[in-house]
Amino acid sequence: MSPFVRRVPGRPGVTLVQIVDKSGGQYKIVKHIGSARTDAELAVKMEEAREFLNPGQGVLDFDAVDSAAVGHTAVLGAKRSGLLIDTIDTAYRRLGFDIVDDDVFFQLVLARLVEPTSKRDSVRVLNEIGANPPHCNTLLNAVGRARGRKYRDQIAEKCYRYAESTGGVTLCLYDVTTLYFEAEKEDDLRKVGYSKERRVDPQIVVGLLVDRHGFPLEIGCYEGNKAETHTIIPIVKQFQDRHGIADMVIAADAGMLSAKNLKDLDDAGLRFIVGSRLTRAPGDLATYFHWEGTATDDGRIVDTITPRGAKCLDPERVNTRAEPIWADESHPDAWRAVWQFRRKRAVRDRQTLTQQRNKAVAIIDGDKPARKTRFVRVKDAKKSFDEDAYDRAMSLAGWKGYLTNLPAATMAAAEVIGNYHELWHVEQSFRMSKTDLRARPIFHRTRDAIEAHLTIVFTALAVERYLYAVTGWSKKRIITTLRPIIETTVTIAGHTVAAADPVSDDAAYIRDALTPRG
Repeated sequence: MSPFVRRVPGRPGVTLVQIVDKSGGQYKIVKHIGSARTDAELAVKMEEAREFLNPGQGVLDFDAVDSAAVGHTAVLGAKRSGLLIDTIDTAYRRLGFDIVDDDVFFQLVLARLVEPTSKRDSVRVLNEIGANPPHCNTLLNAVGRARGRKYRDQIAEKCYRYAESTGGVTLCLYDVTTLYFEAEKEDDLRKVGYSKERRVDPQIVVGLLVDRHGFPLEIGCYEGNKAETHTIIPIVKQFQDRHGIADMVIAADAGMLSAKNLKDLDDAGLRFIVGSRLTRAPGDLATYFHWEGTATDDGRIVDTITPRGAKCLDPERVNTRAEPIWADESHPDAWRAVWQFRRKRAVRDRQTLTQQRNKAVAIIDGDKPARKTRFVRVKDAKKSFDEDAYDRAMSLAGWKGYLTNLPAATMAAAEVIGNYHELWHVEQSFRMSKTDLRARPIFHRTRDAIEAHLTIVFTALAVERYLYAVTGWSKKRIITTLRPIIETTVTIAGHTVAAADPVSDDAAYIRDALTPRG
């Protein structure tokens, strides 16, 4: 083990500072630095010990302190997590976010990244890292400015420019989530609605558009009882109008699937890839099942068509073995449908179906309380197991469908599937905003304050995604690595010198990753 600094209690009120080495379970004193009776003296001794271990780090220079310093008390200056602040500031400026000429807004973003908390408690966070925090009222005033001066528009423009330079926005991913409030009453925005977490608190619906790597491009806020399917068009149109984009592909999950949504996207000249519901499979795959049966090889892809609305496909098409090749002109009442079978997915689906069967049987037998459950058929108040529905579901296990208005000549079926499965990036961004940045619960009441809060979260998310792209490290790992590295000043007899903790290998990696090359 390498030598390290150890503080040892001495006589009452005295702390000994030593350089020690540990080998064979025994501590060996390499050098006794000295004793300290005050915090200031302890700081000096600790810096002297660090300098001994890491010579040339630019810490306390005792040669600069002349003999007049003897007998004087060392005075510690302000402490600052300088490397942490500088790292976040570098990412913020690299993204061009300093176009927002508001230092207090940056401090709100900084606090949100370091330790997400309320706006009032952000003063404590900023103070602990030595970021020279303003008064709480100044922070709250910046929240008001964020909405009034349209900071989000400026940030979104820079996000687009960054995404455009790192892969483009020809494919964008969209998803929604809900953010709840610690509030008892609803208002025009905060309403009780469908919650994936089954909460009954007032909430808002938030839509997030990201690039293929999960970098945020656009965020929108809607009433808590608004259907998810009604959010995608406003967000996409807002993004188009902001940047003058016409040619792009939108990928979204099956929750966004509605005939009107797909028509609106198509009418807007946008291409889409959305997840299809399994209930469409029997009709879409009728030709394949007719000629090939239900036994399928792993990875099998079927490129076919699906009806745009309630209208069914021509039942006579099963007489022709070849699947139709979709084109907007030749199939005005259909979309292109790509289906894939995966054996691993089939195993998982069958396990789920077996659990659902067991639950249904338990309800029918009276072993579990009655409730609406799949495969339970009720007729004349008598419950029975729907064997046909169960067998049909088992026959479709392993199949996953994708709807698109992209012709095969533009995008191959395998590429359609691959692009859809990039959606995990937007899900990851939502997890970051909810957990890493703690976007919820929200304590604001007015729409302007809520929108400003989302602007701060949106900006912090962009910085976090940038740092992740550059370092490959999570925000938590970056913060825990850099926050303990403290810079301070020590004044003895009028001489002020800088002191800093040694930079660890991990911290040096982060610092170097953000250092321009060439």
